[in-house]
Amino acid sequence: MIEYLLANMWQLWAVLAVLGLILELTSGDFFIMCIAIGAMGAAIVAPFSNIYVQLAVFGLVTLFSLFQVRPFALRYLQQKGKERVSNADALLGRMGRVSETIQAKGFGYVAIDGDLWKAVSVSDDEIAAGTRVKVVGRESTIITVQTESNS
Repeated sequence: MIEYLLANMWQLWAVLAVLGLILELTSGDFFIMCIAIGAMGAAIVAPFSNIYVQLAVFGLVTLFSLFQVRPFALRYLQQKGKERVSNADALLGRMGRVSETIQAKGFGYVAIDGDLWKAVSVSDDEIAAGTRVKVVGRESTIITVQTESNS
């Protein structure tokens, strides 16, 4: 059994490389990918060398990948550009229409893209139904709006 494994080590290295790439999909930090690249290097030399040479190639290629490939991948594949806002934070600056009158110093409802949001007026004035408003803030799930003319 051991003779068979030693004769076919390239298969084990290839399986390790594929598993490493699959695991990399879950982490995204490009560390496991470097191990997978090292395993591929070892798989390539496995039919022509003994286990010690394979381990040396695995270690050297993995280290090379950690110091050369990983920084390149982090720089170009993980863009650190403008962060996308999501959920309720994406409402800030959006326009909507008052669907239920916002009472003076009270609440009402504003429709934005088909969703109804509980809203208060920034100026504590009443805003009539049908008025276009702009979202200027939010506290939990209650948005603060001002009329389009006050923008």
